[in-house]
Amino acid sequence: MHVRQATVFDIDSIAPLLDGYRQFYGQASDMVRGHKFLVERFAHQQSVVFIAFDEGESAVGFTQLYPMYSTVRTTRTYVLNDLFVATGVRRRRVGEKLLAAAVEFARANGAASLSLQTAVDNHQAQSLYETLGWKRDERFYEYTFELNS
Repeated sequence: MHVRQATVFDIDSIAPLLDGYRQFYGQASDMVRGHKFLVERFAHQQSVVFIAFDEGESAVGFTQLYPMYSTVRTTRTYVLNDLFVATGVRRRRVGEKLLAAAVEFARANGAASLSLQTAVDNHQAQSLYETLGWKRDERFYEYTFELNS
């Protein structure tokens, strides 16, 4: 098992994982939409993606980071927006390796922090994050204003 930063040439390997991630969160399968989304992110250099491969070089997981900035802290931060591991390889530390790659990347790029969100009922992911030292924010609430109906 190994993890590396993805390139535009990995989009075809990432797209099925992205589709699985979207389905996990209740969206209908749409490989074309997911592929197009990834092409746009890479074309505009709007995100950083890490991809995990198994021993047979099949893509088995990914995480996607978006750069942000903190005005209060006057520094760069990253939002770890997506983390997905294929069902058949869960509990093999793939998520842990992807998170470690994200942390290493953020540190190397001078970021002050990484942040993420997960579903309230995603207890397995919450356990992983907390085991690795991620802290649940107890000071701030998140609000969303939906623009599309």
